[in-house]
Amino acid sequence: MRPRSSSAWETQRSFDELGRPLRDITFCVVDLETTGGSAEGGSMITEIGAVKVRGGEILGEFQTLVNPHTAIPPFIAVLTGISNTMVADAPGIESALPAFLEFAQGCVLVAHNAPFDVGFLKHFAAQQGRPWPAFEVVDTAKLARRVITRDDAPNCKLSSLAVLFRAGTEPNHRALSDARATVDVLHGLMERLGGLGVHTLEELQTFSARVSTAQRKKRHLAETLPHAPGVYLFRDDRERVLYVGTSRDLRTRVRSYFTASETRSRMGEMVGLAATVTGIECATTLEAQIRELRLIAEHKPRYNRRSRFPEKMHFVKLTREPWPRLSLVKRVLDDQADYLGPFSSRKVAEKALQVLHDTFPVRQCSDRLARKAARTPCVLAEMGRCLSPCDGSADEAAYDTVVRQLRDTLLHRPDEVIDAISERMSTLAAAERFEEAGVHRDRLAAFLRAASRTQRLSALSRCAEMVAARRGDDGRWEVHVVRRGRLAAAGTMPPGGDAHGYVEQLRASAETVLPAPGPVPAASAEESELVLRWLESPGIRLIDIDGEWTCPVAGATRHLAVHDAVESSRRDLVPFDERRDLTPVHRPTR
Repeated sequence: MRPRSSSAWETQRSFDELGRPLRDITFCVVDLETTGGSAEGGSMITEIGAVKVRGGEILGEFQTLVNPHTAIPPFIAVLTGISNTMVADAPGIESALPAFLEFAQGCVLVAHNAPFDVGFLKHFAAQQGRPWPAFEVVDTAKLARRVITRDDAPNCKLSSLAVLFRAGTEPNHRALSDARATVDVLHGLMERLGGLGVHTLEELQTFSARVSTAQRKKRHLAETLPHAPGVYLFRDDRERVLYVGTSRDLRTRVRSYFTASETRSRMGEMVGLAATVTGIECATTLEAQIRELRLIAEHKPRYNRRSRFPEKMHFVKLTREPWPRLSLVKRVLDDQADYLGPFSSRKVAEKALQVLHDTFPVRQCSDRLARKAARTPCVLAEMGRCLSPCDGSADEAAYDTVVRQLRDTLLHRPDEVIDAISERMSTLAAAERFEEAGVHRDRLAAFLRAASRTQRLSALSRCAEMVAARRGDDGRWEVHVVRRGRLAAAGTMPPGGDAHGYVEQLRASAETVLPAPGPVPAASAEESELVLRWLESPGIRLIDIDGEWTCPVAGATRHLAVHDAVESSRRDLVPFDERRDLTPVHRPTR
């Protein structure tokens, strides 16, 4: 894949634009008085008060009573001092709201317990059919809970914080007075946070006491990263890779590790060890995701939990020998054998293997047998679960027929397995042996997933080259070249450019990919599945294909979808307190 010199998402911002300095932000601090606690429940606004402030300077104030067109409850009137008489001649919310929105235009909204005030305003905007402006919001109550301790104030109520920060206005449950007090609380909080290295709106919005001062001091590590999609690598002072991640905006994402709340304790530990952060800009999101997988597999960072060991896979192999058998292997060889997988663990592979042995009576011994063998039959042969080629009693043509059916099951149609296991499950369920039936159900699910994965991946690996494109969110075409299941090139077509010429240039510069042994793609299964998900997403346009990209119509994917749908419906019918006994059939992917 070719390195890129410019962002596909947006023009590079200036070096100083790591965040918007708080001193340059115009805040609109707002407070409401209402007839109750829920706009959806019928409560109305009785007063709006707001103060516009920037850099500590008051730019303007807004205050209006609002006629709720309903009686104000007596206890609300006592609390706020707003009576029915006072609001009788006041404008209704249909006039007051547009006036407030005009006053607050272009500002960052601030409120103490912002979900309450902003929720009321949004409700009445929607009721009037007005589009809600894309206000950014700062909640002083939420911020205070992250900064103020019990030693500072008994709680984070506005009245308590006003005392703590020596507000010039005492809150009294009138909108403008409370908004003025909130302004002083906001400035007090900003002064405290400034000592902790919080100087921008982005840092203010994401501040958490979980992030230590030492971590915050490392935010300069993000300064050299672009506002572009790609992959980032945290390294320690010995240049060892600690963590690999991906993002649509490298600088913003990496900066959040030093300023935002990180609930994963190991990430805080990782940031404490980090000495440098490297960014790799990518043309598309898919390229970034795949680069992440490859870098994790290469460096095996201690703080990444997934995708570190793609080589640790297991396969079920149908051997090519006089008396073929099934075996568990860790590698695919170019030996003309048939393979099922890959499986992420030996345990899951054993489940699928057991299902196949339950359906097809091929031998389970592990040694090689001559065409004319003469040994003592094993226990399985005596039980009728093996055609017994070891003692010479097996009919060669009959055994070959079973092997052909087994091979067809692995590669094309899983009907034999589904019918046999479903019949066994029904028999066990009728005998009320539900746990045993559940074991067979799980084995069948493991087999179907593996067969579906095999069929889809092998179909992709058979294509020597695929070129596909999709229009991105910015209107530009993302183009990918995929060779034998591996992403070989990625790019974003420049606007107004020669599409044909661009595609040909991308193909010419794409990575050369040789075929992998057997049916597996020339990439990790996880990478090829990412490619498949992208190819199967809406809006894809196939530009060119060298090979045949097909899957069996009656293959495992169709049966797996039906199986999962049935399981989902079955779980929905089971009482919640009984679901603990159900083994999940489908685990969500990453």
